[in-house]
Amino acid sequence: MLYDGVVMTGLLMLAAAIALPFGNTQKIAFENIGFTIWLLTVCFAYLGSCWHFAGMTVGMRAWRVRLVSENGRCISWPQCLMRFFVGIISLMVFGLGIIWAWLDTGNRGWHDLASHTLLVRSNQGGKPH
Repeated sequence: MLYDGVVMTGLLMLAAAIALPFGNTQKIAFENIGFTIWLLTVCFAYLGSCWHFAGMTVGMRAWRVRLVSENGRCISWPQCLMRFFVGIISLMVFGLGIIWAWLDTGNRGWHDLASHTLLVRSNQGGKPH
């Protein structure tokens, strides 16, 4: 999560800079609904694209895990969307949806359970063998 947080911070800073010239109101997330939706869209574009096309984000690659559907295939866009929004809810309730993975026998958080996805070990990683 830390590695992806660094990438997301850069993307959100860029997204905020792009949004600055548009509109007459202040750009404050959660106060300006349009700006908040824009930032969420940027977050989903990054995460959803990584999950759908590569099966992993930068952070997942570093930890050598891949996201797959329960049937072992790449996840669909609806699964990406479900995982994204349930992940937000998981964080909003003090991370309980993520902590749940420690209690689940399959190590799946709420976002994995809702989107029918799971994390598996991957041979791909940040370091060469």
